[in-house]
Amino acid sequence: MKAVIISGSVVGSKTRKATTALREKVESLNVHEVEYIDLKDYDMPFSDGRNYLDYGGATTEALTKIMEADVVFIGTPIFQASIPGPLKNLFDLLPPDAFLNKTIGMIITAGSLRHYLVAEQQLKPILSYMKANIVPGYVYILDQDFGSEGIENDDILFRLGALVDNTFNNAEAHQAVLEKFNDSFGF
Repeated sequence: MKAVIISGSVVGSKTRKATTALREKVESLNVHEVEYIDLKDYDMPFSDGRNYLDYGGATTEALTKIMEADVVFIGTPIFQASIPGPLKNLFDLLPPDAFLNKTIGMIITAGSLRHYLVAEQQLKPILSYMKANIVPGYVYILDQDFGSEGIENDDILFRLGALVDNTFNNAEAHQAVLEKFNDSFGF
């Protein structure tokens, strides 16, 4: 399976640390093709409604990687009780059905327990609108779970591993259902 891991912020370091830890877990399986997209590395234009292939350069490259993936992991911080603008812009650059038949796992980094509902009330509805197969559980990581080198809470590392397993298992089951449905037409 093709997997894309998105670090959905252009500021801070915790989301990058979390998605890097997740990337290491996915790559340790040695069975999936993995692409890593850190929005800090891209100068994406604001969405203006064009087809995602028409933006050109690194933007089209990143969007194409997402469109070709079977599994997408989205890492996002919570700023001002919301997802960051660059991540929302990334969603806006994609077509409305960009996540059709893609399984999505999420990692949320936040400074407070008070913002856990942002994933439920903002991120999941956007992904649902874009036709995603959303893994119900996500990993919520607080500031105190990080040290200078990365994630220092073993429970968080365990839950990242479980997220990887659950996401790929969900994706495989989803693909099996789609194949069975498609085979039912007999042509």
